[in-house]
Amino acid sequence: VDTELDIARVLSLCTNRKVQILPMKIKGQTYKTTPMEHMEQLYLDFEHFVPYQFDRLIITGAPLEQMPFEEVRYWPQLQQIMHWVDEHVERTLYICWAAQAGLYYHYGIPKYALSKKMFGVFRQHTLCPQLPIFRGFDDVFYMPHSRHTEIHKEDILANPDLTLIADSPENGVSIVMARGGREFFITGHMEYASNTLDNEY
Repeated sequence: VDTELDIARVLSLCTNRKVQILPMKIKGQTYKTTPMEHMEQLYLDFEHFVPYQFDRLIITGAPLEQMPFEEVRYWPQLQQIMHWVDEHVERTLYICWAAQAGLYYHYGIPKYALSKKMFGVFRQHTLCPQLPIFRGFDDVFYMPHSRHTEIHKEDILANPDLTLIADSPENGVSIVMARGGREFFITGHMEYASNTLDNEY
């Protein structure tokens, strides 16, 4: 629920367009941190979305980064969604664990375990400040991170289909772009409210 509110708040504050949010869930999946009544009332199964085209899709994270992707019980369904995205969604934003999952599924980029959890708010550097995604940003901005794994910069730079557009000396890879801006992979949480990380702590 907190994630829903964070994302809805950002969308309402940061766009001058009317935005309709349609929450999606994976059929048959049980959710440990959200009451099933909430999920059943507000969310539609992925199958309802399959025939349609969408402007944007946000795939959020999950506290699963210490598990291999193939051991996540809904990995086959998530792969199906990420395959469907290519033909049905204009632009896709992957957040945190979903960014790692998307980079792995689409581009074969592995994740690596950290010796201790990356947790805090860190300075980020824009590497492509001319991109529209950075409109209104300073060359240095701040992003919360909360994760046990990371993506290595050299893996991103070695893949010609990927562009590293923001990074940090403290948390490493921050934002990766692909397909000419149709895909963005954000390893942190730009959507967090000022107290979200504190509440998690």
